[in-house]
Amino acid sequence: MEVEIKKYIPQSAILLVSDLIKKHPFKLKIKNQRKTKHGDFRTSVNDVYKISINNDLNNYRFLITLIHEIAHLVTHKKYGRTKPHGSHWKETFKYLMLPFLTDEIFPSDVLSPLAKYLINPKARTDADLNLSLALRHYDKESDKKLIFEIELGALFAHNKRVFNRGNKRKTRYECTEINTQKKYLFQQNAEVFLIDNNRDEK
Repeated sequence: MEVEIKKYIPQSAILLVSDLIKKHPFKLKIKNQRKTKHGDFRTSVNDVYKISINNDLNNYRFLITLIHEIAHLVTHKKYGRTKPHGSHWKETFKYLMLPFLTDEIFPSDVLSPLAKYLINPKARTDADLNLSLALRHYDKESDKKLIFEIELGALFAHNKRVFNRGNKRKTRYECTEINTQKKYLFQQNAEVFLIDNNRDEK
């Protein structure tokens, strides 16, 4: 296994990951934070497989993302072109993750929601609120807040735009962009920067 991967995953998962890489080799690229994804899988000429993972993920999120992308690789090798996160990928991802579902690798507060998430895994782990919150406990300290943690009417910044937090509609929050007054729906675990509404005017 590349030494680079070892520092990003739980030590107890190294042997399992090493075995996977021997069976399904690929080139790994560690990337700076990308807002729209944690990782990706690509093929190139002569079936050279490439996987990239963001460098800002905690060890548990990195491991899940890595197996997620290896599942794309294995699905591609077995089935060719398929829906990116369709039934073939879901079954492959669940199969590959099964050996990792132990308390020697994941803490109990992550293991339980992870097992439930894998019953019908989504394209992004962030789409599962309980798993997202559990993994967030192991992130580095951040100034970001989850949108459900801020008060109704509070101002927050997201992608260099300022919004007013509105009411919850089913599983999302309806928020208004201040400059345009357009309405947008935010996932309840969306990360935002709270703007201090009580700062003194200069």
